[in-house]
Amino acid sequence: MAAARANWKGNLRFGEISCPVALYTGASTAERVSFNMINRDTGHRLRREFVDPVTGEAVDREHQIKGFEFEKNHYVEIEADEIAQAVPESTKILAVAAFIPCSEIDTLYFDKPYYLAPSSKEAGTAFAVIREALRASNVGALAHAVLFRRYRGLMIRAHGQGLIAHTLNFDYEVRSATAEFEDIPKLKLDKEMVDLAKHIISTKVGEFDPAKFDDRYEAAVAELVKAKLAGKTIKPAPKVEAPKVGNLMEALRASARQGGKPAPKRRASKKAA
Repeated sequence: MAAARANWKGNLRFGEISCPVALYTGASTAERVSFNMINRDTGHRLRREFVDPVTGEAVDREHQIKGFEFEKNHYVEIEADEIAQAVPESTKILAVAAFIPCSEIDTLYFDKPYYLAPSSKEAGTAFAVIREALRASNVGALAHAVLFRRYRGLMIRAHGQGLIAHTLNFDYEVRSATAEFEDIPKLKLDKEMVDLAKHIISTKVGEFDPAKFDDRYEAAVAELVKAKLAGKTIKPAPKVEAPKVGNLMEALRASARQGGKPAPKRRASKKAA
């Protein structure tokens, strides 16, 4: 398999150590089934155009410009070279600002994963020293750099023979959960209910294996395409009925019995005794 093309090359600065590194895409949607929009009558692929809603005319690239809406239907125009001048110049340096346990960063802040590897054979030793120091200390390196024309934060951690760098969402990009959670009532729960739920969890403890997670939507679409190409009849997917809402305690007890282990016995209360 041919080596992937690096998305970015620069230097990882670790104290006074500067290590040449390359950044590679860690997750990609390239293998997903993708569709094009076509004309139903001619079978020709359609192309998108920007249309002026007032004149109804298509606007070519030469006459397109970015605009920021500061009032309803009122825009300040921004030229491409003005944006280029405003964006911080890339120094091609991943500057480590601090070392923190990875568990201290809420997963809400993780954006996209990238693989970080030495960009030359000469960088191998310095890279290995940084990697093993992070691994032994059980921490990640919080770094910043101008990547893809934007200033970004990254969390870098040891992974196998290399490093994984996750770009981080900024605080203003992460929505507060307060509005979504504020109407959830505080309840005094029956201890037996919680014990049964804990028992169900204990019978299903496992390890994360991404290979066992099937993309059912992608598989169904791929089968649909194959069937259409072969001229076969397409079978509709079976309908999944929504679970019936019943007695919560009975549902918990039934789930516990299905786990294959005896459910925890309820202790008799003093009052019952």
